[in-house]
Amino acid sequence: MSITRRITFRLYPSLSQAKTLSYWRRLHKDLYNAAIANRKNQYKHFKKSVDYYEQQNCLPEFKEVWHEYKQLGSHALQATLKRVDMAFQRFFKGLGGYPKFKSIRHYSGWTYPCIAGWKALSDGKNGHLELSNLGKIQMRGTARTWGKPTTCTIVNRQGIWYTSITVQCNPVRKTSTGVVGLDFGCLAAVAMSDGNIVQNPRYLAITQDKIKQVSKSKRRKTKPDFKQKIKASKRWKKANKRVSELQRKAFNQRSNWVHQVAAEIVSCNSLVGTEKLNIKAMTRKAKKGSKRKAQKTGLNRSILDVGMGVLRSAIEYKLSEAGGIFVEVPTQKIKPSQTCPKCGSQKKKELSERIHDCPCGFTCDRDVAAAMVMLNWVMGTGTDLIKRGSDSSTSTHCGGFKQLAELKRQKPRPSS
Repeated sequence: MSITRRITFRLYPSLSQAKTLSYWRRLHKDLYNAAIANRKNQYKHFKKSVDYYEQQNCLPEFKEVWHEYKQLGSHALQATLKRVDMAFQRFFKGLGGYPKFKSIRHYSGWTYPCIAGWKALSDGKNGHLELSNLGKIQMRGTARTWGKPTTCTIVNRQGIWYTSITVQCNPVRKTSTGVVGLDFGCLAAVAMSDGNIVQNPRYLAITQDKIKQVSKSKRRKTKPDFKQKIKASKRWKKANKRVSELQRKAFNQRSNWVHQVAAEIVSCNSLVGTEKLNIKAMTRKAKKGSKRKAQKTGLNRSILDVGMGVLRSAIEYKLSEAGGIFVEVPTQKIKPSQTCPKCGSQKKKELSERIHDCPCGFTCDRDVAAAMVMLNWVMGTGTDLIKRGSDSSTSTHCGGFKQLAELKRQKPRPSS
């Protein structure tokens, strides 16, 4: 079955091409702000709600007045108006605040929603990106699976141009017949039921000292104040760029690590069971007036530094490519960290207790024991999974039911 995948390439435009790309980026930003102003003024003065289709139908007349927008392409302009519409829809549903005007610093790029206006001259490894009214731009990058390009997004990050291309493809990934339970944490990033532990690389924590040092020097410089019409000094801009570079480096390192760990787990196991995570609730801010606000902030930073949610999602979609099965264990019912994987007895543990020591004689690492409990639950309910089929609340069916039945028959004996 054909699915959609996104591949990001780095662009190497010439000086004239980079200047044109920056100019187009500013035009899209101005159109975005103009669309927001149009909706705001129409409702404020005439109590009239403007929708996407009304603004889209005004584009031909708009381009007759502002001739510079003719070179951008109608589909790309429609995509920018669609971004405005999506922002207002989120506001109406209570999922976000009222859309604000964006400066060029906070408007990264634009999108070609179909194959019009651009062409990818590549087979998935390097190549060129051809844009209408601009020409060919060299790009570098490698796609694991290439297919039919469908959309293209041009993005500028810290002065570097990228293109993100979505393709329709049929990815194939190899896996084995292994089964494993996973427990995510901050001390150890991933603890597996077979005893292997993936340590937390702490990329953000490593660069945190440098970020604090540069941020401290940035506070000594003249920052922008739009209300008093004070512009930022060149040194403030330079220090702010340095902070962004350090944060981006930690993000890139974490993303690379996540995909490597997920690929290694999927290559060895076709059935993966893990806890059901609620990252939003886990990283919620401390209550107002709380005495442990600093501790909660540090905990939230540690959880986000691991990238549990991204790692879980990477494992799930890579398993789907390999034809494996991904199962989420309801931790509130099972309580993996308090349950013995051998005898099943439950005992409440403090966070400081890192060793699982059960009266039945079974002793191992606490996180490994939790992973073993989740694996036992997955293997013990294999028949129920077959009956339920596509029950999305507990499992993601990526392979055949016959494969799951075979894995259940290979259920390992509990270690002593």
